[in-house]
Amino acid sequence: MRPPILLVTALTPVAWGTTYAVTTEFLPPGRPLLAATLRALPAGLLLLALTRRLPHGEWWWRSLVLGALNIGVFFALLFVSAYRLPGGMAAVLGAAQPLIVAALTVLLLTERVALRTVLAAVAGAGGVALAVLTAEARLDPVGLLAGLAGTTSMAFGLVLTKRWGQPAGSPLVTTGWQLTAGGLLLAPLTLGVEGLPAAVTGVNLAGYAYLSLVGTALAYTIWFRGVQRLDAARVSLLGLLSPLVATVVGWAALGQRLTAAQVLGMVLAFGAVLAGSSAQVRVLHDGGAEARGGAVGRLDDTGAEAVPVPEGPDDLGLRAGLDPGPHLPAVRVRPGA
Repeated sequence: MRPPILLVTALTPVAWGTTYAVTTEFLPPGRPLLAATLRALPAGLLLLALTRRLPHGEWWWRSLVLGALNIGVFFALLFVSAYRLPGGMAAVLGAAQPLIVAALTVLLLTERVALRTVLAAVAGAGGVALAVLTAEARLDPVGLLAGLAGTTSMAFGLVLTKRWGQPAGSPLVTTGWQLTAGGLLLAPLTLGVEGLPAAVTGVNLAGYAYLSLVGTALAYTIWFRGVQRLDAARVSLLGLLSPLVATVVGWAALGQRLTAAQVLGMVLAFGAVLAGSSAQVRVLHDGGAEARGGAVGRLDDTGAEAVPVPEGPDDLGLRAGLDPGPHLPAVRVRPGA
């Protein structure tokens, strides 16, 4: 039995929440652009080698735009923020993303955002702030601006990803295109601004490998698949899990203090994720409907209309990316009218 798409997608912000600890403990100091490049480019090239597909037509420029917003700009600003701010402080800036996505959803996707989702986003941002803003937190202006700008960049990328959809095939394909485009944009900037370190240790290499393979190649494949299957405003709420994971990792692995107020904030933020996602789809199985070519119905509590979308033969579309074959029909929920 397949796990719900919402739970699978939630694995991505959980992985992202470990980025801050890995950056400060495993990577060489003071090189945010190098970290961004080595996180994106190797992962993108690996996925290109696996899928053996290049963009075509309008997907050349779309991949460049999405690669810049979701990867190039976002990664660079993320690591600037991560190097200059404590992990929880850097991650809390991402808590504004659901509100930005909600606004962009109305403007760019012409979809209505449920009031419950907006209230959950506000409550979640407050909970995250309570969880990570401590008296000892160091407020670096450059780090704060970088974090907010990176959050805005990814919010635009998420909404455009939803608006443009994806070409036929596996999420691995478009993920590889975006990671490669973002990495190629970052590489010359990295060489011109930072250069290469004089020495790289085994610990550094392990950190880069983890961020590239787990935190990027795998995580972004899951994320972009979820963006296509879930509505943008609700999927962005899952991003609130990232600062919560960063806070827990800081407490469990780095010996950072965790107060009662922080625990309360974490409970509030996690509750907001559950509340904002509670209107998500229910999967109704009808015997052998899929085997007969029937649709799998996904209905939300607003009575939203279900429309056909392609679905791969496995959870991540790995087989579809390597050996394209016929897809079974499924349905997706449009936001309630």
